[in-house]
Amino acid sequence: MNKDSKPYKWQSREQSLGYMVNWAARLFAREMDDALRPFGLMSGQLPVFFALADGEPLPQRELVRLAAVEQSTMAKTLSRMERDSLIQRSPDPNDRRSTLISLTSSAAEKLPDIAAAVASINAKSHLYLSGEDRELLLDLLRRVINGLANDE
Repeated sequence: MNKDSKPYKWQSREQSLGYMVNWAARLFAREMDDALRPFGLMSGQLPVFFALADGEPLPQRELVRLAAVEQSTMAKTLSRMERDSLIQRSPDPNDRRSTLISLTSSAAEKLPDIAAAVASINAKSHLYLSGEDRELLLDLLRRVINGLANDE
C-alpha cells in the first residue's frame, strides 16, 4: 500500500498538543510520586493535601470541586488518605448529612517538606524556560484548559 494512500495521516506525536501535555503530565506524576513516597503521599493526593493545607476543614463536595475530579475518585482518594492517617473526618456542625475533612496533625507537620519537594520538581521543569516562556506556557495551558472545560 502506498504511504500516501492511507485514509488518515497521523500527526507526529511531537506536533500533537494532547500527546505532549499527556507526556509531560506522566513525567510530572512519576517525579512527584518518587519525591512524595517518603511522606506516604502520592501525586494524585496533592490537590486534597494542598486544599486542606491552611487548616480549614472542608466538605468532600468542595474537595471534588477544587480537585476537579469525579465524586467516586475523591471518595477512593479520601479513603486511602484516611487509611494512611493523612486526613480525618468530623461531623459538620452546620449539616448533619455532611462530614468535614482535615489533615491530621502528623500530615500537617509534613507540609513544609512536601511543599519543598513539589517546588523542586516544578523548578526542574522550568530549567529550559525563561521566566517569560514559563509565564506564556502557563497562560496558554490555562486557555487550553478553559477551552476543554467549557465543552462539558
